[in-house]
Amino acid sequence: MSSELAIARAGFGTRVRHIWQTSRRLPLIPIIIMSAVVFVAIFADLITPYPPNEMSLPDRLTPPFFMPEGSTAHILGTDTIGRDILSRMMYGARISLSVSLMVIAIASVIGTFLGMIAGYRGGRVDAVLMRVTDAALAFPALLIALLLAVALGPKFSTVVLALSALSWAPFARMMRGEVLKLRGEDFVAHARVIGCSQARILIKHLFPNVVNTLVVLMTMSVGLVILIEASLSFLGAGIPPPTPSWGSMVADGRNLFDRAWWISLFPSLAIGSVVLSGNFLGDWIRDKMDPRLRQL
Repeated sequence: MSSELAIARAGFGTRVRHIWQTSRRLPLIPIIIMSAVVFVAIFADLITPYPPNEMSLPDRLTPPFFMPEGSTAHILGTDTIGRDILSRMMYGARISLSVSLMVIAIASVIGTFLGMIAGYRGGRVDAVLMRVTDAALAFPALLIALLLAVALGPKFSTVVLALSALSWAPFARMMRGEVLKLRGEDFVAHARVIGCSQARILIKHLFPNVVNTLVVLMTMSVGLVILIEASLSFLGAGIPPPTPSWGSMVADGRNLFDRAWWISLFPSLAIGSVVLSGNFLGDWIRDKMDPRLRQL
């Protein structure tokens, strides 16, 4: 019995050491931040202390709780019309994450399709698609988004359309490069020999080999899309008020930073944290998925 117990303990200890060593290699802080943002975005209706647009003029410009005049009733303070900053930030996370996921989903589908077609077909098809991609990359995303906002009006669908209209280009360029490297491989030649159609070769043989690159690019695009959406909202061309958005919250406090700095500071910290976390996660996923960069 004692030997069996020793083996069991040794096995448990080995598992614990393995889990500990694995966790040490994980980017824990970015994972925690992104997980918290996702959790807050999903359950904002249940966990926010106040409705996001509830006004309380007697509580206007209440400082955060850690300041002498602060109150635990409003942990991060209130804005100029008494709305709770924490509650609005939680709902703002939902807006930012929704825009980011929709834009990345649309852009990745369009960009992957066009990039794989261009890389596999080559010739005139490649030349035409890549010139269109170059043109899309040349346009400043903020300027196009501002023009669409003026033409269609600032709203959620306009932001998604504007960001998707140009965000597909990096996906197309990256997927083309990956397919160009793969189309001369033996497994592609064998698929042609046995009579596979071009669609089957693209879907069954090439696409599984570019998924890793696609996942990395999608992960690293999350922070960029959130940053552009916040910039549009800051300029008044993004999510229209009174819907809470991190960018519009920063804009609300830009003229009051000397006496109500918390209105702009906390949403700014949220934007910066999510952008950095997305970039760190993307780098980590790239290192793990690319055999040439994998650390053993």
